[in-house]
Amino acid sequence: MFWAGAFTLFELSRYNAGIPMGEQGLIVLPHLAGLGFGLGENGTIIDSQPYIAIAAFHMVSSAVLGAAGFWHLFRSPKDLSQAEGRAKKFHFTWDDPNKLTFILGHHLIFLGLGAIAFVEWAKRHGIYDTAAGAVRTVEPNINFGMVWNYQTTFLSINSLEDVMGGHAVLAFILISGGAWHIASRPFGIFKKVLVYSGEAILSYSLAGLALMGFVTALWCSQNTTIYPVELYGDALKLSFGVAPYFQDTVSLGTDTYTSRAWLANTHLFLAFFFLQGHLWHALRGMGFDFKKVSQALENMDTSRISA
Repeated sequence: MFWAGAFTLFELSRYNAGIPMGEQGLIVLPHLAGLGFGLGENGTIIDSQPYIAIAAFHMVSSAVLGAAGFWHLFRSPKDLSQAEGRAKKFHFTWDDPNKLTFILGHHLIFLGLGAIAFVEWAKRHGIYDTAAGAVRTVEPNINFGMVWNYQTTFLSINSLEDVMGGHAVLAFILISGGAWHIASRPFGIFKKVLVYSGEAILSYSLAGLALMGFVTALWCSQNTTIYPVELYGDALKLSFGVAPYFQDTVSLGTDTYTSRAWLANTHLFLAFFFLQGHLWHALRGMGFDFKKVSQALENMDTSRISA
Protein backbone atom coordinates (compact mmCIF):
# COMPACT_ATOMS: atom_id res chain seq x y z
CA MET A 1 0.00 0.00 0.00
CA PHE A 2 2.83 2.39 0.83
CA TRP A 3 4.58 1.62 -2.45
CA ALA A 4 1.37 2.24 -4.44
CA GLY A 5 0.82 5.62 -2.78
CA ALA A 6 4.44 6.75 -2.93
CA PHE A 7 4.90 5.63 -6.53
CA THR A 8 1.71 7.42 -7.57
CA LEU A 9 3.16 10.67 -6.23
CA PHE A 10 6.52 9.92 -7.88
CA GLU A 11 4.94 9.34 -11.29
CA LEU A 12 2.69 12.36 -10.90
CA SER A 13 5.75 14.54 -10.20
CA ARG A 14 7.34 13.53 -13.51
CA TYR A 15 4.18 13.38 -15.63
CA ASN A 16 4.28 15.59 -18.73
CA ALA A 17 0.89 16.45 -20.20
CA GLY A 18 2.60 17.34 -23.49
CA ILE A 19 3.70 13.73 -24.09
CA PRO A 20 1.28 10.79 -24.48
CA MET A 21 1.02 8.97 -21.16
CA GLY A 22 1.89 5.64 -22.72
CA GLU A 23 5.25 6.96 -23.94
CA GLN A 24 6.43 8.08 -20.50
CA GLY A 25 7.07 4.64 -19.02
CA LEU A 26 4.48 5.08 -16.29
CA ILE A 27 2.89 2.02 -14.66
CA VAL A 28 0.57 3.35 -11.92
CA LEU A 29 -0.97 6.45 -13.48
CA PRO A 30 -2.29 4.60 -16.58
CA HIS A 31 -4.34 2.28 -14.37
CA LEU A 32 -5.83 5.17 -12.41
CA ALA A 33 -6.44 7.12 -15.61
CA GLY A 34 -8.25 4.11 -17.07
CA LEU A 35 -10.68 4.38 -14.15
CA GLY A 36 -11.51 7.90 -15.32
CA PHE A 37 -9.85 10.02 -12.64
CA GLY A 38 -9.20 13.64 -13.62
CA LEU A 39 -9.05 12.99 -17.36
CA GLY A 40 -9.64 15.30 -20.27
CA GLU A 41 -9.82 14.30 -23.92
CA ASN A 42 -7.56 11.57 -25.31
CA GLY A 43 -6.37 10.38 -21.92
CA THR A 44 -4.65 13.57 -20.72
CA ILE A 45 -4.67 14.32 -16.98
CA ILE A 46 -6.21 17.75 -16.37
CA ASP A 47 -6.87 17.41 -12.63
CA SER A 48 -4.20 15.93 -10.37
CA GLN A 49 -6.22 16.20 -7.14
CA PRO A 50 -7.84 12.73 -7.39
CA TYR A 51 -4.40 11.16 -7.82
CA ILE A 52 -3.01 12.97 -4.79
CA ALA A 53 -6.03 11.91 -2.72
CA ILE A 54 -5.67 8.27 -3.82
CA ALA A 55 -1.95 8.31 -3.05
CA ALA A 56 -2.58 9.78 0.40
CA PHE A 57 -5.30 7.21 1.10
CA HIS A 58 -2.91 4.36 0.24
CA MET A 59 -0.10 5.76 2.39
CA VAL A 60 -2.36 6.33 5.39
CA SER A 61 -3.83 2.86 4.91
CA SER A 62 -0.32 1.39 4.90
CA ALA A 63 0.27 2.92 8.33
CA VAL A 64 -2.98 1.43 9.62
CA LEU A 65 -2.08 -1.99 8.21
CA GLY A 66 1.41 -1.75 9.69
CA ALA A 67 -0.02 -0.89 13.11
CA ALA A 68 -2.45 -3.79 12.83
CA GLY A 69 0.45 -6.07 11.98
CA PHE A 70 2.31 -5.05 15.12
CA TRP A 71 -0.86 -5.48 17.17
CA HIS A 72 -1.34 -9.02 15.92
CA LEU A 73 2.34 -9.74 16.48
CA PHE A 74 2.63 -8.47 20.05
CA ARG A 75 -0.87 -8.23 21.57
CA SER A 76 -3.18 -10.76 19.97
CA PRO A 77 -3.18 -14.49 20.87
CA LYS A 78 -0.37 -16.46 19.27
CA ASP A 79 -2.83 -19.22 18.46
CA LEU A 80 -6.23 -18.34 16.93
CA SER A 81 -7.75 -21.35 18.65
CA GLN A 82 -7.40 -19.33 21.86
CA ALA A 83 -8.85 -16.13 20.41
CA GLU A 84 -12.21 -14.67 21.36
CA GLY A 85 -15.24 -14.16 19.16
CA ARG A 86 -15.38 -15.01 15.46
CA ALA A 87 -11.59 -14.92 15.05
CA LYS A 88 -11.48 -18.38 16.63
CA LYS A 89 -13.38 -19.79 13.64
CA PHE A 90 -10.39 -19.05 11.41
CA HIS A 91 -7.89 -21.14 13.32
CA PHE A 92 -6.50 -23.82 11.01
CA THR A 93 -3.75 -26.34 10.45
CA TRP A 94 -2.31 -27.06 7.02
CA ASP A 95 -3.56 -30.65 7.03
CA ASP A 96 -7.18 -29.66 7.77
CA PRO A 97 -8.98 -29.49 4.38
CA ASN A 98 -12.31 -28.58 5.97
CA LYS A 99 -11.00 -25.39 7.58
CA LEU A 100 -8.88 -24.49 4.54
CA THR A 101 -11.89 -24.59 2.22
CA PHE A 102 -13.87 -22.57 4.78
CA ILE A 103 -11.21 -19.82 4.69
CA LEU A 104 -10.96 -20.02 0.88
CA GLY A 105 -14.68 -19.34 0.67
CA HIS A 106 -14.30 -16.03 2.51
CA HIS A 107 -11.49 -14.96 0.18
CA LEU A 108 -13.63 -15.72 -2.87
CA ILE A 109 -16.53 -13.66 -1.55
CA PHE A 110 -14.31 -10.62 -0.99
CA LEU A 111 -12.90 -10.99 -4.51
CA GLY A 112 -16.45 -11.11 -5.83
CA LEU A 113 -17.36 -7.94 -3.94
CA GLY A 114 -14.34 -6.24 -5.50
CA ALA A 115 -15.53 -7.21 -8.99
CA ILE A 116 -19.00 -5.83 -8.18
CA ALA A 117 -17.45 -2.57 -7.00
CA PHE A 118 -15.64 -2.24 -10.34
CA VAL A 119 -18.84 -2.84 -12.29
CA GLU A 120 -20.75 -0.30 -10.21
CA TRP A 121 -17.96 2.26 -10.65
CA ALA A 122 -18.16 1.85 -14.43
CA LYS A 123 -21.96 2.18 -14.35
CA ARG A 124 -22.13 5.26 -12.16
CA HIS A 125 -18.87 7.15 -12.66
CA GLY A 126 -17.53 5.77 -15.92
CA ILE A 127 -14.17 4.56 -17.22
CA TYR A 128 -11.97 5.67 -20.09
CA ASP A 129 -13.15 4.55 -23.54
CA THR A 130 -10.42 4.68 -26.18
CA ALA A 131 -13.00 4.63 -28.97
CA ALA A 132 -14.66 7.80 -27.66
CA GLY A 133 -11.43 9.35 -26.38
CA ALA A 134 -13.22 10.25 -23.16
CA VAL A 135 -14.62 8.88 -19.90
CA ARG A 136 -18.12 7.40 -20.20
CA THR A 137 -20.46 5.25 -18.16
CA VAL A 138 -20.71 1.60 -19.16
CA GLU A 139 -23.75 -0.65 -18.75
CA PRO A 140 -22.58 -4.27 -18.41
CA ASN A 141 -23.66 -6.84 -20.98
CA ILE A 142 -24.46 -9.70 -18.60
CA ASN A 143 -24.45 -12.77 -20.80
CA PHE A 144 -22.95 -16.11 -19.74
CA GLY A 145 -22.78 -17.27 -23.36
CA MET A 146 -20.77 -14.20 -24.35
CA VAL A 147 -18.27 -14.81 -21.55
CA TRP A 148 -17.95 -18.47 -22.51
CA ASN A 149 -17.33 -17.63 -26.17
CA TYR A 150 -14.48 -15.30 -25.23
CA GLN A 151 -12.49 -18.11 -23.58
CA THR A 152 -10.14 -18.57 -26.52
CA THR A 153 -10.62 -15.19 -28.22
CA PHE A 154 -10.20 -12.82 -25.29
CA LEU A 155 -7.49 -10.87 -27.11
CA SER A 156 -10.14 -9.64 -29.56
CA ILE A 157 -12.41 -8.04 -26.92
CA ASN A 158 -13.26 -4.53 -28.10
CA SER A 159 -16.42 -3.74 -26.13
CA LEU A 160 -16.36 -2.22 -22.66
CA GLU A 161 -19.92 -3.47 -22.18
CA ASP A 162 -18.64 -7.03 -22.65
CA VAL A 163 -15.73 -6.38 -20.28
CA MET A 164 -18.04 -5.13 -17.54
CA GLY A 165 -20.46 -7.97 -18.22
CA GLY A 166 -17.58 -10.40 -17.78
CA HIS A 167 -16.77 -8.86 -14.41
CA ALA A 168 -20.42 -9.12 -13.35
CA VAL A 169 -20.49 -12.80 -14.31
CA LEU A 170 -17.17 -13.34 -12.55
CA ALA A 171 -18.54 -11.68 -9.41
CA PHE A 172 -21.51 -14.07 -9.43
CA ILE A 173 -19.20 -17.07 -9.85
CA LEU A 174 -16.83 -15.91 -7.11
CA ILE A 175 -19.55 -15.20 -4.56
CA SER A 176 -21.37 -18.43 -5.38
CA GLY A 177 -18.12 -20.36 -5.13
CA GLY A 178 -17.32 -18.64 -1.85
CA ALA A 179 -20.67 -19.61 -0.36
CA TRP A 180 -20.17 -23.18 -1.61
CA HIS A 181 -16.73 -23.49 0.00
CA ILE A 182 -17.96 -22.06 3.30
CA ALA A 183 -20.91 -24.45 3.45
CA SER A 184 -19.32 -27.59 1.96
CA ARG A 185 -16.28 -29.75 2.58
CA PRO A 186 -13.81 -31.35 0.12
CA PHE A 187 -15.07 -34.65 -1.25
CA GLY A 188 -14.27 -37.34 -3.79
CA ILE A 189 -11.22 -36.89 -5.97
CA PHE A 190 -10.45 -33.44 -4.49
CA LYS A 191 -9.95 -34.94 -1.07
CA LYS A 192 -7.97 -37.94 -2.31
CA VAL A 193 -5.69 -36.36 -4.94
CA LEU A 194 -4.88 -32.95 -3.47
CA VAL A 195 -2.05 -32.73 -0.95
CA TYR A 196 -2.86 -30.64 2.13
CA SER A 197 0.29 -29.09 3.57
CA GLY A 198 1.90 -25.66 3.74
CA GLU A 199 4.20 -26.47 0.80
CA ALA A 200 1.35 -27.85 -1.31
CA ILE A 201 -1.01 -24.92 -0.68
CA LEU A 202 1.80 -22.51 -1.55
CA SER A 203 2.47 -24.42 -4.78
CA TYR A 204 -1.21 -24.20 -5.79
CA SER A 205 -1.20 -20.45 -5.12
CA LEU A 206 1.97 -19.93 -7.15
CA ALA A 207 0.51 -21.92 -10.04
CA GLY A 208 -2.54 -19.64 -10.09
CA LEU A 209 -0.34 -16.53 -10.00
CA ALA A 210 1.81 -17.89 -12.83
CA LEU A 211 -1.24 -18.60 -15.01
CA MET A 212 -2.68 -15.13 -14.40
CA GLY A 213 0.74 -13.56 -15.04
CA PHE A 214 1.13 -15.22 -18.44
CA VAL A 215 -2.45 -14.36 -19.45
CA THR A 216 -2.05 -10.74 -18.32
CA ALA A 217 1.28 -10.35 -20.14
CA LEU A 218 -0.24 -11.61 -23.39
CA TRP A 219 -3.41 -9.54 -22.99
CA CYS A 220 -1.56 -6.36 -22.04
CA SER A 221 0.83 -6.74 -24.97
CA GLN A 222 -1.92 -6.98 -27.60
CA ASN A 223 -5.30 -5.63 -26.50
CA THR A 224 -5.80 -1.89 -27.03
CA THR A 225 -9.36 -1.64 -25.66
CA ILE A 226 -8.61 -2.66 -22.10
CA TYR A 227 -5.15 -1.15 -22.38
CA PRO A 228 -5.68 1.97 -24.54
CA VAL A 229 -2.82 3.18 -26.73
CA GLU A 230 -3.15 6.68 -25.22
CA LEU A 231 -2.45 5.32 -21.74
CA TYR A 232 -0.09 2.40 -22.40
CA GLY A 233 1.47 2.92 -25.82
CA ASP A 234 1.23 0.86 -29.02
CA ALA A 235 0.79 -2.92 -29.08
CA LEU A 236 3.96 -4.99 -28.71
CA LYS A 237 5.65 -7.76 -30.65
CA LEU A 238 7.12 -10.93 -29.17
CA SER A 239 10.89 -11.20 -29.60
CA PHE A 240 13.47 -13.79 -28.57
CA GLY A 241 16.87 -13.22 -27.01
CA VAL A 242 18.25 -15.03 -23.98
CA ALA A 243 14.55 -15.45 -23.12
CA PRO A 244 11.27 -14.44 -24.81
CA TYR A 245 10.24 -10.84 -24.21
CA PHE A 246 7.81 -8.25 -25.53
CA GLN A 247 9.31 -5.42 -27.57
CA ASP A 248 7.98 -1.99 -28.49
CA THR A 249 6.93 -1.54 -32.10
CA VAL A 250 7.76 2.18 -32.01
CA SER A 251 11.09 3.77 -31.14
CA LEU A 252 11.02 6.20 -28.21
CA GLY A 253 14.75 6.71 -27.91
CA THR A 254 17.56 4.98 -26.04
CA ASP A 255 16.51 3.18 -22.83
CA THR A 256 12.96 4.50 -23.13
CA TYR A 257 10.03 2.08 -23.19
CA THR A 258 6.26 2.33 -23.24
CA SER A 259 4.12 1.60 -20.22
CA ARG A 260 2.81 -1.44 -22.08
CA ALA A 261 6.35 -2.85 -22.46
CA TRP A 262 7.09 -2.38 -18.76
CA LEU A 263 3.85 -4.02 -17.67
CA ALA A 264 3.83 -6.92 -20.14
CA ASN A 265 7.45 -7.90 -19.51
CA THR A 266 7.15 -7.53 -15.74
CA HIS A 267 4.15 -9.87 -15.72
CA LEU A 268 5.89 -12.29 -18.10
CA PHE A 269 9.08 -12.61 -16.05
CA LEU A 270 7.29 -12.74 -12.69
CA ALA A 271 4.98 -15.45 -14.07
CA PHE A 272 8.01 -17.47 -15.17
CA PHE A 273 9.56 -17.35 -11.70
CA PHE A 274 6.20 -18.06 -10.05
CA LEU A 275 5.98 -21.18 -12.22
CA GLN A 276 9.44 -22.31 -11.05
CA GLY A 277 8.35 -21.66 -7.46
CA HIS A 278 5.24 -23.75 -8.05
CA LEU A 279 7.29 -26.70 -9.30
CA TRP A 280 9.78 -26.36 -6.42
CA HIS A 281 7.15 -26.29 -3.69
CA ALA A 282 4.98 -28.92 -5.39
CA LEU A 283 7.90 -31.36 -5.33
CA ARG A 284 8.62 -30.52 -1.70
CA GLY A 285 4.94 -30.97 -0.91
CA MET A 286 5.11 -34.46 -2.39
CA GLY A 287 8.06 -35.32 -0.16
CA PHE A 288 11.02 -34.64 -2.46
CA ASP A 289 14.13 -33.58 -0.49
CA PHE A 290 16.35 -31.25 -2.54
CA LYS A 291 19.15 -31.61 0.01
CA LYS A 292 19.65 -35.16 -1.24
CA VAL A 293 20.48 -33.81 -4.69
CA SER A 294 23.38 -31.73 -3.37
CA GLN A 295 24.50 -34.63 -1.20
CA ALA A 296 24.46 -36.96 -4.22
CA LEU A 297 26.51 -34.46 -6.24
CA GLU A 298 29.02 -34.12 -3.40
CA ASN A 299 29.32 -37.90 -3.17
CA MET A 300 29.92 -38.09 -6.92
CA ASP A 301 32.75 -35.53 -6.68
CA THR A 302 34.28 -37.40 -3.72
CA SER A 303 34.18 -40.74 -5.56
CA ARG A 304 35.84 -39.22 -8.63
CA ILE A 305 38.64 -37.74 -6.52
CA SER A 306 39.18 -41.07 -4.77
CA ALA A 307 39.31 -42.89 -8.12
